[in-house]
Amino acid sequence: MAGIPLYFVDLQDDLDDFGFEDYGPDCDSMRITAFLDIPGQDNLTPLARLEKYAFSDNVFNRQIIARGLLDVFRDFSNNEEDFLTVMEIVVRLSEDAEPTVRTELMEQIPPIAIFLQESRPKFPTAFFEYLMPIVVRYLTDVNNQVRKAGQEALLILLEQDLVAQSDIENKVCPILLDLSAPDSDDEYKVEAVNIICKMASMLSRTTVEHMLLPRFCELCSDGKLFQVRKICAANFGDICNAVGQEATERLLIPKFFELCSDSVWGMRKACAECFMAVSYTTSPEVRRSKLSPLFISLISDTCRWVRQAAFQSLGPFISTFANPSSAGLYIREDGTLSIRPPAQDVNSNSCQPSNNVTVVSSSANAALPSSEQPMEIKPESSTEETSAEVHTKLSEDLNKNSWEEGSDCRANPAEDVSALCQGDKTAEGTKESSFPGLSSVLPSAEDVFNTFLYWRPPLPDISQDLELLQFKAEKHNDACSGPCNNCVASSEIKKVLQSLQEHIDDPDVQAQVQVLSAALRAAQFDSVGDCEAKKMEDSEEQHRGTSVFLRKEQENNPPFEDDKSKLQDIIPQPLLDQYLSMTDPARAQTVDTEIAKHCAYSLPGVALTLGRQNWHCLKDTYETLASDVQWKVRRTLAFSIHELAVILGDQLTAADLVPIFNGFLKDLDEVRIGVLKHLYDFLKLLHADKRREYLYQLQEFVVTDNSRNWRFRYELAEQLILILELYNPNDVYDYLRHIALTLCSDKVSEVRWISFKLVVAILQKFYANSANALGLNFINELVVRFRHCSKWVGRQAFAFICQAVVEEECMPVDQFVEHLLPSLLSLASDPVPNVRVLLAKALRQTLLEKAYFKSVGNPHLEAAEETILALQSDRDQDVSFFATIKLKQDNMDNITIEKQN
Repeated sequence: MAGIPLYFVDLQDDLDDFGFEDYGPDCDSMRITAFLDIPGQDNLTPLARLEKYAFSDNVFNRQIIARGLLDVFRDFSNNEEDFLTVMEIVVRLSEDAEPTVRTELMEQIPPIAIFLQESRPKFPTAFFEYLMPIVVRYLTDVNNQVRKAGQEALLILLEQDLVAQSDIENKVCPILLDLSAPDSDDEYKVEAVNIICKMASMLSRTTVEHMLLPRFCELCSDGKLFQVRKICAANFGDICNAVGQEATERLLIPKFFELCSDSVWGMRKACAECFMAVSYTTSPEVRRSKLSPLFISLISDTCRWVRQAAFQSLGPFISTFANPSSAGLYIREDGTLSIRPPAQDVNSNSCQPSNNVTVVSSSANAALPSSEQPMEIKPESSTEETSAEVHTKLSEDLNKNSWEEGSDCRANPAEDVSALCQGDKTAEGTKESSFPGLSSVLPSAEDVFNTFLYWRPPLPDISQDLELLQFKAEKHNDACSGPCNNCVASSEIKKVLQSLQEHIDDPDVQAQVQVLSAALRAAQFDSVGDCEAKKMEDSEEQHRGTSVFLRKEQENNPPFEDDKSKLQDIIPQPLLDQYLSMTDPARAQTVDTEIAKHCAYSLPGVALTLGRQNWHCLKDTYETLASDVQWKVRRTLAFSIHELAVILGDQLTAADLVPIFNGFLKDLDEVRIGVLKHLYDFLKLLHADKRREYLYQLQEFVVTDNSRNWRFRYELAEQLILILELYNPNDVYDYLRHIALTLCSDKVSEVRWISFKLVVAILQKFYANSANALGLNFINELVVRFRHCSKWVGRQAFAFICQAVVEEECMPVDQFVEHLLPSLLSLASDPVPNVRVLLAKALRQTLLEKAYFKSVGNPHLEAAEETILALQSDRDQDVSFFATIKLKQDNMDNITIEKQN
């Protein structure tokens, strides 16, 4: 116990002599260790000296002791009696009258607790008996800084699971409940509710629900302090997640409604910001029937800041409606978005875990090529630059929350139909028509699954129109002759045909139209004689009635609301309407200038929620965002277009995303980088013929707006390494080879080095596909371009490429020794040491370690050994070092030391 750190301090004057006159609580640990060399001026034992300075009249000395407690415990941990004495000194020191001393001491409690946990066999109850009471007591300290230190220490201890459950229930929670009582001091109450909200996620659900939840509900209605209500609103989602669905819907949702209608706009804004977290914890029924109207009230709030927060949360809130059975996709446990595998039965009436992959219908897979495999989506590092990260994080949340409860049954037509689907079985048939003379029969949707009914917007129900048509025709028989019956029929048939026009693209509708058109022509041909005048009157009356009806419809329904192409049944329609309105220029003026960017940022999550069958709802919005004047909006879309391609499948991608993708390729570098970072992910989703079209455009990535933007070219080389697998050897040779060689001559070394790896990958592509002739041509080009380069960096690159070729074994060894090895060994006479250094590394670290060159009698081994011997005696010290290091493996440490000397 020779020297005990931090407390060989006698007087403040002694420290001043060593330059510590400015020492304070904010000084770093290097100042403290300077005390180690100050000689002691007493004959006290270390333990006695510790006690002397712990209770010195000099505040500075007591601060030093408090700050160095961890070292003190370490030094005395070998002796149990001394250790307990130190613990008693700490307890006495915790009652120091100086707040700074108490604060310093509390800041050391968490690391001390971790140390005691590691030393638990020696001192199993030391922390609970001595230190935990200090933490609890400091929660009610009179000094604000001390209380803050105690709160932070408590949270760290809870996070590290160092607090016993009994202490939580019997010591911590009762203190917090007292501090948050209605008659408590305002400052203490605000701090208590803050700590309750933060610690809720670290405690068991039972503890939170039984001990803290009732008080939290009371605090949500605190009429005295709006600060208390604001803290509750800001942390509402965490509390919901801590107590689960049942308690949330029974106790918390009513309080959430109160906070969303609070008179203080800051409360409503906080509710809008946590809306997604609250929605995750509720059932689909509550989410649809209660939370959706509540969110619409926030998005229509009179305060601009509330509307702004609501629109930012709109996309994430919509994502909580996601259901794997309607999206045709699923998210695996590792967070990657994947295409749903075929031929699996589903039972929509039973609850299934999210990791049990199920299929809703065969049409979900029919939209995908049979060879398409699940693809991985990699998150981006910058949340501002890409929506990939946020969407990857959103997908994980969907997997943990919404999709785990996605097996809950939803009361909507799509769910009812999906419950009828089993595997790939679908029924074909014709529809039953009530029109006279048309008697073809089709089983109803209640009897068989129909891909048209499930994946597309429902057709208008014309059964009543047809019944009315038949009724009017029969009624007209009493007042008109036979030909006039056809007049009335023609008029009604036209109405039915008019109602079907907006669905004319569908094959089933086209069949109906053909039949009805034939009936109309027959009726018109039979119309003769006296009924002509009646027909004219009926037509004029119908025209007048139709005009009045259309005029009223236009007045009552704005064009946007009347757009049937935006209808769907996955999420409440008002939510989708509000989301689509985020591209309205008026929103930027009345809500947020960045609202279009928020819309673009959330679009993959919204698209995943709606599923590819409802892409028509988002198509126009996506195209509007893709042509936005703000490059940040286009940049956001560019970073996530590969994710959207996975969601939509190859057909919709080719039709709707490829044109936008092509536009991004010609955009600013800030936008192009988003496409480039996931170029491989996007191209792999396209058909081979469509993918081949981009071979001509890849060359454009080499040219950037700013030549100093070398990271752009670096990213291109990395992507090309992946893209090689998408093209055949001939295409690689004709197009990608030129790009690789161009990048190998880049001015920036980082770009060149990654490009050399691209060259090696190209060689591997050729020989792996038996394109030996292309490989040989490429080798000859490499020899000419690099081995005989006039610049030493080119010759150095040749050595690196040869070394990488051997490491990756990307070509047959006989081809290597015949076409590359002679040129490689000739670098031994290169006048530049840097070239010879890399040659020495290639031979010693890679080439001579391969079994082929170790075999006895190898005709090429002798040439390689002669070269390495020549390099060992090279005049340059670095060359000889790297040529020798492997020969003296046993003495490697000695060589390293000698090299350093």
